[in-house]
Amino acid sequence: MIKKVFQKLLYYLIKGALVVVPLAGAVFLIIWTVASLDNALNLTSHFLEDEQGKPLYIPGIGILTVLLALILMGVIFTTLVTEPIRAWLKRTVDRIPLFSTLYSSIKDFTEAFVGDAKKFNEPVLVLVNETGLKKIGFLTQRDLSKIGLQDEVIVYFPYSYSVAGQVVVVKSVHVQKLNMSATDAMKLVVSGGVSGID
Repeated sequence: MIKKVFQKLLYYLIKGALVVVPLAGAVFLIIWTVASLDNALNLTSHFLEDEQGKPLYIPGIGILTVLLALILMGVIFTTLVTEPIRAWLKRTVDRIPLFSTLYSSIKDFTEAFVGDAKKFNEPVLVLVNETGLKKIGFLTQRDLSKIGLQDEVIVYFPYSYSVAGQVVVVKSVHVQKLNMSATDAMKLVVSGGVSGID
């Protein structure tokens, strides 16, 4: 009798953990990230003080400042900055050796997710070897003829439980389009294969 009660309690404990742990983990990570960013970007602590003369911290001001700055830059660059100015800025950035590489890589990666030309929107299945091993990835470049690679494509493979990934060049005949959304494919890969198929 006691054994059955213990087994039932253990069963409910596991079920409760399966519900609470992912939820609490996601909430904790979001709150921690937002709080860390907000704390690092909070400008009020530099010029405002409380009654004791200590730097004044106002929660949310850092994030709000960044959001307003991004919106303002978006407005300025879409309405006021002309094409010649953009071309001049691009030429200037391209002349700075290390900065240009970092800038262009980060810009391309950011645009791949939120820009007009999203890159990670075509999930594919790639045959890796003759034993039938396959990997899920995202087709990012279809035509590599400019670099002398005919009939080859570039596929990006995100790592499970990570923001990192791997870029590979494969024969296009080994790439098969997946019948699933890009969001579900990314969820499937990043989760290690445990979510994304509903």
